[in-house]
Amino acid sequence: MASFRPALRTLRPKLLVLLSGSSVFGPIFHDFGGNSKLGGRISNHFYCSQSRHSSRETVIDLSQFPPERIRNFSIIAHVDHGKSTLADRLLELTGTIKKGLGQPQYLDKLQVERERGITVKAQTATMFHRHNLDSDKPSLSEAPNFLLNLIDTPGHVDFSYEVSRSLAACQGALLVVDAAQGVQAQTVANFYLAFESNLTIVPVINKIDQPTADPDRVKAQLKSLFDLDPKDALLTSAKTGQGLEQVLPAVIERIPSPPGITDSPLRMLLLDSYYDEYKGVICHVAVVDGALRKGDKIASAATSQVFESLNRYTYHSECLLSFYHCPVPCELYLTGFKPAKHMVFAGIYPADGSDFDALNHAIERLTCNDASVSVAKESSTALGLGFRCGFLGLLHMDVFHQRLDQEYGARVISTTPTVPYIFEYSDGSKEDVQNPAALSSNSGKRIVACWEPSVIATIIIPSEYVGPVITLCSERRGEQLEYSFIDSQRAFMKYRLPLREIVVDFYNELKSITSGYASFDYEDGEYQVSDLVKLDILLNGQAVDAMATIVHKLKAQRIGRELVDKLKKFIDRQMFEITIQAAIGSKVIARETLSAMRKNVLAKCYGGDVTRKRKLLEKQKEGKKRMKRVGSVDIPQEAFHELLKVS
Repeated sequence: MASFRPALRTLRPKLLVLLSGSSVFGPIFHDFGGNSKLGGRISNHFYCSQSRHSSRETVIDLSQFPPERIRNFSIIAHVDHGKSTLADRLLELTGTIKKGLGQPQYLDKLQVERERGITVKAQTATMFHRHNLDSDKPSLSEAPNFLLNLIDTPGHVDFSYEVSRSLAACQGALLVVDAAQGVQAQTVANFYLAFESNLTIVPVINKIDQPTADPDRVKAQLKSLFDLDPKDALLTSAKTGQGLEQVLPAVIERIPSPPGITDSPLRMLLLDSYYDEYKGVICHVAVVDGALRKGDKIASAATSQVFESLNRYTYHSECLLSFYHCPVPCELYLTGFKPAKHMVFAGIYPADGSDFDALNHAIERLTCNDASVSVAKESSTALGLGFRCGFLGLLHMDVFHQRLDQEYGARVISTTPTVPYIFEYSDGSKEDVQNPAALSSNSGKRIVACWEPSVIATIIIPSEYVGPVITLCSERRGEQLEYSFIDSQRAFMKYRLPLREIVVDFYNELKSITSGYASFDYEDGEYQVSDLVKLDILLNGQAVDAMATIVHKLKAQRIGRELVDKLKKFIDRQMFEITIQAAIGSKVIARETLSAMRKNVLAKCYGGDVTRKRKLLEKQKEGKKRMKRVGSVDIPQEAFHELLKVS
């Protein structure tokens, strides 16, 4: 939340609000004229653009859509199980977009999503669909029209916070499972997110057109792991359209309508925000109770800031503030979401030191859209003024950097990612350390104990890879908690692992040794006692704060050697000798020397007394000593990128 509030203050005079929950969200624009009631019946007109390829706007009378004819639902699944493709087909089926127009994975709007082929940001769309709840009235023309609000969510573990916020605006979820791959780790995680939110879960077995599809096996897995009735599973192929005609009727019939009391005091939950160059900060809210009208003053329950509602909307999904009418507060505030727990920290600096203001501007705008990133200014002797940022995972961090570059043109240098630690000193005091540079290597207080964060990892693999995976987890200091078989072909494993051991390359290693068939998910665990040391990198005896890291004592020697070897390859040679060292306190555990470039000062010395040559060489030697004392070592961006690869 800390990163979101400055952005709101920057554009504080007016607030554009997008409505969801009991009302609507998506590509729908509302003119707040008249008395628009949102908790229950809505008595005004909305203007809906059915497709981004059409500039024509259709007037929709939302007074015809009481809460009992509204459905809010998400699509949740593991990575690459077909969520976004299914969303495309549903949009086409309802005429929201025209078939064949637009791009595949229509709701994946970010450039980084299209480059990587994954959903990063939850996206929404509003659809209208006619359906007869009464089987005695088969005529479709007489069927009531339902308003369906859809949210397509990310599937990767590092973006599970997006999923949890999206579910807060829904009453149900489509749980999509690949008919060939079956239940995966993120399938399990997303199921329990929806289950804990008391959502109605509709299982959808997708990709039944694949040659290796085995729907019966997947039904058995759903029954075994989640106790879902196999008869409730929908068999579909989002690619071919097979079975899609049963999805929306199932949504309407199984998922309940949103609750809400129109005559109650206004209560709204802020789900997301994003920055528009022309309109400022636009917020997405779920209206839970009450009514909202144009010009109403609303206040934040968390910050007490007052905003004025305007007359235009657009969508996204983020944050944890609740709002109420000003000056009359609600008796019962909405609880919001669990705060994001940042588990990866890194320094971010402008590639060009003079571009700090531009980077500051870019981060302020981007964190308005992704408030799960924590940002604080910091300084570094090596890279100047920058930011210390907290992320949910390494991919989350990588995507954040890429979006800075693509959306705002801010090129950055990242330092080695770290995780938060707790250190206890001899005087009984404790310190939370997120930045290794903040931990003094030669403090007068002696460290007597230290703790590092752990995670509970869920791994699902083909049974033939059990041995290599157990070996990998043991090497990463893992503790096995659970080991069972889902069926004759797939194993389910749970491990307690230090977060430090998985933050960089664990997932890549897991995929490599299982030929890409492993699925991986994790949730936060408790802090556990560990033997940790601070590893400093010294250039000519001077510590480089941006390269400091905290490692386990048993791995310090290996990691120190790898770091100095990589730095030797990427630091340019100077006119003076450069000493690269890795040290724990005052003890150097690894060293490399980058020899100086040498100018041939004897080139023009033809013949003559040998003493003249010695004088020239001695003069050169003294000059190199002076340069070494006052000269600075330039650390290229490539060196920091290579350090990310050292576990």
